[in-house]
Amino acid sequence: MATRREASERTCIVTRVTMPVDALIRFVAAPGGVLTPDLRHRLPGRGVWVAAERGAVETAVRKHLFEKALEGPVTVDPELPDQVERLLFAAAIAALSMARKAGTVVAGFSKVEAALASEPVVAVVHAAGAGEDGVAKLQAAARRRFGIPGPQVIGCFAADDLDLAFGRANVIHAAVLAGPAGANLLARVGALVRYRGAHGSRTGDNDRSFDVSNELSLGTVGTP
Repeated sequence: MATRREASERTCIVTRVTMPVDALIRFVAAPGGVLTPDLRHRLPGRGVWVAAERGAVETAVRKHLFEKALEGPVTVDPELPDQVERLLFAAAIAALSMARKAGTVVAGFSKVEAALASEPVVAVVHAAGAGEDGVAKLQAAARRRFGIPGPQVIGCFAADDLDLAFGRANVIHAAVLAGPAGANLLARVGALVRYRGAHGSRTGDNDRSFDVSNELSLGTVGTP
């Protein structure tokens, strides 16, 4: 019978460090021998685990570590690091859409401002390239209510991505409220940020931020 440690931790084939499974990405050889990312840890077959960082996946591809770990013929796409990022980005967009449908996200400057004054806001979303004045006003409102560090700041979505998730045009600002759907959104965005290997405060003053630009120009993508 698997112990709790065995069930919740695996060893990265790149670093050889044992980590919680939430800090790793599982890969399996699909039928036909094509290596496939298994972000939800559900696909059948023998899996191998890599730290959930783009650099680690790039190293595994370059050094043929997947083939060695699986001990058999497997086809590894040289664009696998980009494929993983696209899947993580798609999962984040899907989580945003689900949170909106659950009523856990409100959009529009005035609605976000009102939410910051009275609702349990856990994150504020600003479209990449949003006007500095609007961002500054909302962050000031967040600090007045919550202090510092305050709610998370999410800046990794383009305006087109937000339009897709909300099913309407011109979505620039949104607020994420406490609840399971909001927590899932923060987890999915956090996974994308960690994979890209960069995050810093969009607004300064020690605001907590998920501000990672879409360097691959992934555009609007669907659910994986």
